[in-house]
Amino acid sequence: MSRPAFTDVPQPDETARAEARRRHATLLKPVESLGRLEELGAWIAACQGVCPPRPFKRPRVVIFAGDHGIAAKGVSAYPPEATAQFVDALLKGNGVPNALAEVANAGLRVVDVAVDADTAVQEFKVRRGSGSIDVEDALTDEEIEAALRAGVEVANAEVDAGADLLVAGDLGVGISTPSAVLIAALTGTEPVAVVGRGSGIDDNAWMRKAAAIRDALRRARSVLSDPLALLRTSAGADLAAMTGFLAQAAVRRTPVLLDGLGSVAAALVAEELVPNARSWWVAASRCAEPAHDLALEHLDLKPVLDLNIRLGQASGALAALPLLTMAVRLLTDVATYDEAGVAPPQ
Repeated sequence: MSRPAFTDVPQPDETARAEARRRHATLLKPVESLGRLEELGAWIAACQGVCPPRPFKRPRVVIFAGDHGIAAKGVSAYPPEATAQFVDALLKGNGVPNALAEVANAGLRVVDVAVDADTAVQEFKVRRGSGSIDVEDALTDEEIEAALRAGVEVANAEVDAGADLLVAGDLGVGISTPSAVLIAALTGTEPVAVVGRGSGIDDNAWMRKAAAIRDALRRARSVLSDPLALLRTSAGADLAAMTGFLAQAAVRRTPVLLDGLGSVAAALVAEELVPNARSWWVAASRCAEPAHDLALEHLDLKPVLDLNIRLGQASGALAALPLLTMAVRLLTDVATYDEAGVAPPQ
């Protein structure tokens, strides 16, 4: 399988990061008294290559929607047809991310990559659904390339239109199962350690999900050395598109807020494809799924929030976005001791 032509990822500007830290030390407050907010402001300055950083003008959330063949095995609390219904609700403005995006002042876009139904947003549709990954490949080689290309094209379009912060959200019945498989494979974790409650499944569904992950992980481990083969075997078009999206955001020097389980599963693969892409990402929120912590530890990323969110759909990232806005305003709006005419502590 041919590898997408991702260019090398540039690193954020360490000079701007250091300048942000120096500026924080002069602001009208005790040194390092704002903790993680100071770290976030310095990271944004590094991504933008300037201190103080610029306020975000066009943060954009892209939700990649797709169905998964494994959902037919009873691993979700929802029937497979619910994905298309959720997409319709988002397009009508009735979903959780619609409400959160308005508060966070972020634009929201839904992209149907593999929903098993016709929708109004299927410009980048690769196929309807995916193979059941416990017994067959999720996609073909050609479909993986198409899904990755879709993610790259969406990222480029958003950045070209002025997006200065990106979020990849997921939407699809059963997506936590392939996400857990990808994470278990890439972190060397046994299947039982990554099985979560996902959409709120009961004990019987949890057992079905554990068996599905066990069988899918056996297949995934046979192709572990090749990230594209791993996506083909164990992911789905939505996860592959998110992988391309996250990788290309780093290539385009655009900061990203990582969201829930699907987002970090795609991030793990993107980091394999484009090493150091993670320098352009911040983990927004700790997900209630056990695999989420494993992925973040592997990426060496520390979540900003811990709200016990397990929804996906960019909900955790949208909850954290206002904190990034605050982190920027601290560096742009707070006076230094000299500017305020206040004597600094001795």
